[in-house]
Amino acid sequence: MTIVLVAAVALLVLALLVLVHRWLWIRLVRDTTAPGGAIRRAGTALAFALPLLSVAALVAGRAGAPFWLERTVAWPGYMWLAVLMYLSLAMLVAEPVRTVWLRRRTGATPQPPNVPAPTQGAPVAAGAATSGSRAEPRRAAEPHDPVQREGAGRGSAPQATLAATAEPAAAAEPTPPAGQHATVADPAAADSAQPTPAEPAPTTVSRRRFARIVAGTAAAAAAGTVGYGTYGVLRGPRVKRVQVPLAKLPRAAHGFRVAVVSDIHLGPILGRAHTARIVDTINRTQPDLIAIVGDLVDGSVHDLGPAAEPLRGLRSHHGSYFVTGNHEYFSGAQQWVDHVRELGLTPLENARRELPYFDLAGVNDIAGEREGHGPDFQAALGDRDRARTAVLLAHQPIVIDEAVRYGADLQLSGHTHGGQLWPGEYVAELANPTVAGLERYGDTQLYVSRGAGAWGPPVRVGAPSDITVVELASYQA
Repeated sequence: MTIVLVAAVALLVLALLVLVHRWLWIRLVRDTTAPGGAIRRAGTALAFALPLLSVAALVAGRAGAPFWLERTVAWPGYMWLAVLMYLSLAMLVAEPVRTVWLRRRTGATPQPPNVPAPTQGAPVAAGAATSGSRAEPRRAAEPHDPVQREGAGRGSAPQATLAATAEPAAAAEPTPPAGQHATVADPAAADSAQPTPAEPAPTTVSRRRFARIVAGTAAAAAAGTVGYGTYGVLRGPRVKRVQVPLAKLPRAAHGFRVAVVSDIHLGPILGRAHTARIVDTINRTQPDLIAIVGDLVDGSVHDLGPAAEPLRGLRSHHGSYFVTGNHEYFSGAQQWVDHVRELGLTPLENARRELPYFDLAGVNDIAGEREGHGPDFQAALGDRDRARTAVLLAHQPIVIDEAVRYGADLQLSGHTHGGQLWPGEYVAELANPTVAGLERYGDTQLYVSRGAGAWGPPVRVGAPSDITVVELASYQA
């Protein structure tokens, strides 16, 4: 049943990707380029190549592809996913503007070339009306100028009547200059004055120009958004400081600093340099304790061991601790538990450490249930002295109910990335009690970090990466 559900979701996502790329091809390529041109051919080729690269980036790691191939497809494939998201949003915003503009264009009815529009009361050339015409004058054709009305009452009625009762065809003819006789246009000459089929219609040219303006604006907005979001990730996380008062914390522990870092996501894009930036940032805060709360890696120790090596340089007064996240189980959690221990970190696998001022506990991620190594709150918190403060490390905020049940005073989590790419935070809210920041659930407080890295595209929009220094405060201080 699970396999069928996963397959159905995969087919749905694939169909959505196809439809979105088809729509973008129409708006960005077909509507902006000439048929058969080199630019259209290149745009069509990209419309096929880019989604294929994105799918390859998503599945290469889990399919067991060589790490060099993962790195080759990761940058273009993942970056296109970010661009695709904001390009689609920009084009959706532009779609109503395009619709209104097209309606105005099609609603206009331009006059035929070289034929001026008829005017009321226009004089008619001599001989344009046959003598003896007995048509009744119409009130609508009466001149509005008072002078003309006065003249009409003094013997000029025949001319006014002729002007009002002229045939439509005659009224549409231009009045020749004084001293010249009116001539009838040659039908052949009139036909030759019309645009030939080979000439592009003015409306078609305007539509293509308008489509290019819209496409260029949307592309610039998407590229700028993704570029700024990429800079934020590659620059490294910023330090965020939060004070959390705890009722049972002894006065001696007031001001105890816990550096919380989650979701580093070492992988084919973020590597050793990313780890080194994080380690340097943490050490500058001079923490009393370091907590890495899951999703350290996206890959095996064989491929990413060198990228994790700078973790040996972490420094704190009471040590560095680690709990697994769901991504550790995608590539073998146990190998990483063993490896971080070699790097000097202490894994907390459903375990607890009694520190001088409080208990520090950690549980495995719920993704470990598939391997029989899921979270065990009884083992981590069940037999402790509840008179002491308990701080729990758990990757996913969703386990907060169990933390409340077992009397944890503070839970430190990650997993959500704060949504990572706006408006992803609204989607994250559907699956998590808290997306980012500090909230209270009964007697337990929950702090969720946005994370120090990024999954998939190395881009963050509206959810900047952070390393949080949680300062514990005592009510007794």
